[in-house]
Amino acid sequence: MSPNPFHFTAKVFQPISAGHSRSQIEAASGRLAGVDTKNTKLLIVDDDPRLRELLQRYLGEQGFQVSACEDGVAMQRHLAEAVVDLIILDLMLPGDDGLTLARWIRARQDTPIIMLSARGEDVDRIVGLEVGADDYLPKPFNPRELLARIRAVLRRRQPGEGAEAMQSPSKLLEFGEFQLNLSTLTLTRDGNRISLTSGELALLEVFVEHPNQILSRDRLVDLLKGYDRSPFDRSIDVRITRLRRKIETDPKVPEFIRTVWGKGYLFTPQGEAFRG
Repeated sequence: MSPNPFHFTAKVFQPISAGHSRSQIEAASGRLAGVDTKNTKLLIVDDDPRLRELLQRYLGEQGFQVSACEDGVAMQRHLAEAVVDLIILDLMLPGDDGLTLARWIRARQDTPIIMLSARGEDVDRIVGLEVGADDYLPKPFNPRELLARIRAVLRRRQPGEGAEAMQSPSKLLEFGEFQLNLSTLTLTRDGNRISLTSGELALLEVFVEHPNQILSRDRLVDLLKGYDRSPFDRSIDVRITRLRRKIETDPKVPEFIRTVWGKGYLFTPQGEAFRG
């Protein structure tokens, strides 16, 4: 029997009461920290039936609509018939592995992906991000950490809502021939939308809001508000590489996101050469 992928020994699912946490109360009303859980569909792809059952139960109690598949074949069949808002994808699967399936997903849609892996090696995380995953969580994990990452990814995907958002004009940030709309969370070039993962979108937003400033990796971590938890891993570099492929004419000779050796990265909105 495989080890328990969760960091707890027992979990008692109880009805909402006055003593429950804010997140449980929000889940009961169909909202969770800014995420409309009642209308959010999650898909779990993992070959461990015990983990699938635990995650379906836990995330379902947070208000999400949760489906599960045991392998890539079942996942592809499900995605052909239904639209989902986020995919929780295990790295080690029978048949096509999680990396192969992530590439398959990215070639067809920009649905957010959170990858799970029992190996937890840095190279797996980096490769997962390179193929387009929005986040990566090693097993074993606390389900509350998974929930927090789901919320973070979904918040990046959901445009502003409510009275304040309705009254505010669209926030457009422009650079070169691109427009980044922070109200609809879209990047366009000459009217054509460019698909970005939530991590790429968050990173681009930071760069556009801090033009012509050298940002070190740890400064980027701070500005991303914990999205990348460690300034010493390579996840930011991976996202920058992917972002360059989407906005640079020649990613090997970038005009917008430049590397300043020994210092960090510099975003130049008009693609000017960096001198200094």
